[in-house]
Amino acid sequence: MIILGIETSCDETAAAIVAADGDAAPGRVLSNVVLSQLDDHRPYGGVVPEIAARAHLQHLDRLIRQALDEAGMGLDGIDGIAATAGPGLIGGVMVGVMTAKAIAAVRNLPFAAVNHLEGHALTARLTNGVTFPFLLLLVSGGHCQLLAVEGVGRYRRLGTTIDDAVGEAFDKAAKLMGLGYPGGPLMEQAAGRATDPSRFPLPVPMKGRPDCDFSFSGLKTAVRRHVELLGDAATDADMADLAASFHIAVGDSLIDRCDRAMKLFREQWPEGRTLVVAGGVAANQILRARLTKLCAKRKFDFVAPPLKLCTDNAAMIAWAGLERLRLGLVDGLDFAPRPRWPLDPAAAKAGAKA
Repeated sequence: MIILGIETSCDETAAAIVAADGDAAPGRVLSNVVLSQLDDHRPYGGVVPEIAARAHLQHLDRLIRQALDEAGMGLDGIDGIAATAGPGLIGGVMVGVMTAKAIAAVRNLPFAAVNHLEGHALTARLTNGVTFPFLLLLVSGGHCQLLAVEGVGRYRRLGTTIDDAVGEAFDKAAKLMGLGYPGGPLMEQAAGRATDPSRFPLPVPMKGRPDCDFSFSGLKTAVRRHVELLGDAATDADMADLAASFHIAVGDSLIDRCDRAMKLFREQWPEGRTLVVAGGVAANQILRARLTKLCAKRKFDFVAPPLKLCTDNAAMIAWAGLERLRLGLVDGLDFAPRPRWPLDPAAAKAGAKA
């Protein structure tokens, strides 16, 4: 099975071709083209939805052609088409979905409307052939969740953020510190230059709580207070130490929450032995190293996708679409894009942030 995937949920325009032989994972990435819009949004310190949607509209057709060319095939070689149908910036999501529907209609191909978060969740099956069930730490600019992944379309949320996502906290802390945008990579680079990583006392949100939820707004506020205390006399060395202290606090929080989730997961899914970390923040090497140590301690396998498949890309969408289509989960061309789309609707209805 060979699938064309399209991703337009935020500020990357992407197209990819992914294949799988039979029903087994992993799969094969035949092409994966990503056009970043960072330069378009950097002057604003964040993503501007209208600019993002217009860029998707301008570049998507060309990127699909490039993906097909790099895979050495035309649309005649495609067995189905998948596109991110939510959650995300709705203008961009609509561009990708309408393009996918048009191709599916003209070529009489099955269409898979993919949840962007499921794309991240299933990437470890594309790259590493991870078997169900597994524990997922989904960390990105818009999401921070711990989920038990029982199968395609089957998710049980164990914890979520009650305010900011961890990637959002990185971006906002970096802005407060004058490091620029996007915050995650710049904060990691600054932390690597630190001489005293423990210099700034920062709170560890939610540590010791009996649940598996996250919170990062208080940590962000603590960073702001330190920046204000440093004032105009702040140096690059000060910001490097503060970035390192921020990483320690975030890492301590993630480790505490994941440790709690591992215990719950082991009790309910004793056959599961893998922690998968996915999403843009999964590219952070400092946090990866700490999670790897936790997994060794708890006798879990640790799996993180290659760095290029952590941030938004179309290969993960093509793969999620492939997984759905080979189970017969075909979506109609009347599927409506969704700005919000929780992986575990039952947990979302309970009142916590989806």
